[in-house]
Amino acid sequence: VFLLVIIGLIILYSTSAYNGQVKFHDRFYYLKKQAFATALGLALMFFMANIDYHIWQKFAVPAYITALLLSVAVLIVGDEYNGSKRWLSFGPLSFQPSEFAKIAVILFLACVITKNVRKMKKMRYLLFVMLLILPIVGLVGASNLSTAIIILGIGAVLVFVASPKYAQFVWLCVSGAGFMGIFLALESYRLERLAIWRNPEAYEKGFQTIQGLYAIGSGGIFGKGLGSSLQKLGFVPEAQNDMIFSIICEETGLAGSWFLIFLFALLIWRLMVIATHARDLCGELLAVGIMGHIAMQVILNIAVVTNTIPNTGITLPFVSYGGTSVL
Repeated sequence: VFLLVIIGLIILYSTSAYNGQVKFHDRFYYLKKQAFATALGLALMFFMANIDYHIWQKFAVPAYITALLLSVAVLIVGDEYNGSKRWLSFGPLSFQPSEFAKIAVILFLACVITKNVRKMKKMRYLLFVMLLILPIVGLVGASNLSTAIIILGIGAVLVFVASPKYAQFVWLCVSGAGFMGIFLALESYRLERLAIWRNPEAYEKGFQTIQGLYAIGSGGIFGKGLGSSLQKLGFVPEAQNDMIFSIICEETGLAGSWFLIFLFALLIWRLMVIATHARDLCGELLAVGIMGHIAMQVILNIAVVTNTIPNTGITLPFVSYGGTSVL
């Protein structure tokens, strides 16, 4: 985690210095905000590490209800940036409730499954567990489809780990795919993303994807060198956010990008080891939920940047700009 955070701050400065100078006349604008959130996150990490996780079971339902209320608040009084309404502001501070929703769902489902683990072999109870999180998936998905997919994925991972039968999980996946198909069809711009993914050159909105691929391709084996990216100079829009992996590829090449992927793989493997050696089912499910959360974000972010899947706004954990995300 420390390595990822340090590398993230270095890469963020390299990627965002140009945008910070152009927009805010401060090369360190994005770095300062990210460093503040990172320092706060590390302090809270050490604080949380000394608290028995069983205490949080009492707050599982209130946390989930709070996540629902915050998601409703975003739809009503949320702030809109770059065409997306995802933020709530309190004075000079703003945060994304969808990031809190992920943690709340992990805690909530871990507690629900732990209390009813003997029922998990019944198909109807698996569906019931997934139905419990559909309200938050719907509310978050109204403004942030990518995060809604991750929340749904977290639920699927936890149910899969807790279920003793595989056959019923297949049917659950089919149901989930059907639900996502309906959800995608409700908005025309979501179907448009599929068309852009198939042929980005034919659409104006495919510009970001194409520029990101130029950055990846021009990096070669060892990259152009830290700070030497050309695509970050306004060619890749908002390069410090979701598309930061393309700049990593351009500046550090195949070697640097694979080293970063190795660090993420190591973190995910450690989380799996922690889950395996947990003292009880609740601890295991909490670790699995966090593992699923980080793994999905890493895989989906890199898949989007390489145009393996349609474009969705998913940050790269510990690396992409975003105070709430890193916190």
